[in-house]
Amino acid sequence: MRLAIGFVCAGLAAGAAPAALGGNPAAGKVEQRVLTDTAGGRQASFLIQLNAQADLSAAYSMRDQDARGWYVYRTLKAEAERTQGPLRALLQARGVSFHSYWAANLIAVHGGDRALVEQLAARRDVGEIEANDPAPGLTDEAPAPELNAFLALRAPAVVEPGVAKVHAPELWARGFTGQGIVIGNQDTGVRWTHNALKPHYRGWNGASADHNYNWHDSIHGQIAGTANPCGYNTQAPCDDLGHGTHTTGTTSGDDGAGNQIGVAPGAKWIACHNMDQGTGRPETYTECFQWFLAPTDLSNQNPNPALRPQVMNNSWGCPTSEGCAPDTLRAVVENSEASGIFVEGSAGNAGPVCNTVTDPPAIYEATFTTGAIRSSDTTLAPFSSRGPVLVDGSSRLKPDVVAPGVGVRSSLATSDSAYGSLNGTSMAGPHVVGVVALLWSARPDLVRNIAATKALLRTTADPNVVVLPTQTCRETPSGQIPNNSFGYGLVDALAAYNGRRTPPRRCVVPRVVGLKLPVARRKIVRAQCRVGRVTKVVSSARKRGRVVAQSPRPGRRFAAARKVNLKVGRGPRR
Repeated sequence: MRLAIGFVCAGLAAGAAPAALGGNPAAGKVEQRVLTDTAGGRQASFLIQLNAQADLSAAYSMRDQDARGWYVYRTLKAEAERTQGPLRALLQARGVSFHSYWAANLIAVHGGDRALVEQLAARRDVGEIEANDPAPGLTDEAPAPELNAFLALRAPAVVEPGVAKVHAPELWARGFTGQGIVIGNQDTGVRWTHNALKPHYRGWNGASADHNYNWHDSIHGQIAGTANPCGYNTQAPCDDLGHGTHTTGTTSGDDGAGNQIGVAPGAKWIACHNMDQGTGRPETYTECFQWFLAPTDLSNQNPNPALRPQVMNNSWGCPTSEGCAPDTLRAVVENSEASGIFVEGSAGNAGPVCNTVTDPPAIYEATFTTGAIRSSDTTLAPFSSRGPVLVDGSSRLKPDVVAPGVGVRSSLATSDSAYGSLNGTSMAGPHVVGVVALLWSARPDLVRNIAATKALLRTTADPNVVVLPTQTCRETPSGQIPNNSFGYGLVDALAAYNGRRTPPRRCVVPRVVGLKLPVARRKIVRAQCRVGRVTKVVSSARKRGRVVAQSPRPGRRFAAARKVNLKVGRGPRR
């Protein structure tokens, strides 16, 4: 899986279109990676997606949110029980190990051969057979030199710059800190005893801990290359890599001693461990989604959908190039939304190229996808992935919004008092999750109303994001709102609360005559204008490479993205 500090997830091979089985008409159901994995008599782990999927449309009109959670849970369970029986019987008869999941009506097979794949593909009740291979999950996105170092430590800023940038303190001042909201975070785990996290853990009552319904470990055995330092099937939160501790801190962390790292410190958090030291499988992610839909006790018994979170952070991605077909996680994400869980996902760190939002769950319509800006200003981070989404043929606009994702200081897993800075859309996403918690604590009428909340966050986002250089992704220039570079803009808690959008800035033409061309270009873009036609003209040697004339003249005001034409000296005529 690809964590969004640029961390990587497990995935499927590129070109993950279903492949042919020697001319068999059932061939279109099987992913090429599965055929590769089962070639030469080998056995592999793969997912069986059933055709039958539960109809959850009635859930969206239910006012009693506990009843809504139970309805979704019971409907999904009933559909799985009704349709999976024949497949389970077949697998048992073949002596094949498997695990069934009701959250998306799929069965994970552990150790199936090509003959089994062909037998399954020929069945009418089987929709697709997709890979369940592990892959490295957390890879640093290698920030540009001007960005903060990967773990650069610095003194606390009391309220972190990113927290202030999304205007969280303004809602705190009105008495809204995320109280009454539960945030679910699936990641590398959490160091729950950290000073900034422990007071906000739902499993801590101030005197003792109860991890039932508050923690789940979907890592049941070794997936990564080395033994997990936390162990497997852990009964208390543990972070095997540090990423989850950092993202949880940004959603809701505060140690009460000056480290105000979280956007919604009044919210509670729960967590699910979905990767083994940054390496996961589509199955481990599915298991976490299922647990969030109906949290269980530590024995994985007695599920209770009434204890599901309101909003879920997903600072990871499952690349189609390594393990997830485009639709592998779509049903479970959509079912989570039907249950009333706001699913946020980080866009990824493959920018600045267009069409780089490529990984589930960020690609889905049901996922609210977050890109990253610098924490020091509103410039789009170079690494932030851009849309549109092409891997599923949708051309869907992504990301939805952006948030601070460069040099974000939060909790570290090295000790209970450690803090450090990370870069990535993994760091941006938790800001959005915190904003949702703040908004829902302030506006109870919006709680679990996903469509209305998404619309409000989009229409009130600050569109004054700077893209250097300007770009056009799929015929949508970055000066147009929304766009495939930063979506609708910077998420804004105060504007969402007030229901009023920050007005777009106008292009105020700056004076650039006398500046070198690269400097002039940056100045024009930062003024919300665009660089137009650049013409080279004869000039003195001293003015070679510098702007000698511009049009329109400095100080004129236009709508954003107005072109500024330049004449640049090329030196004396030879």
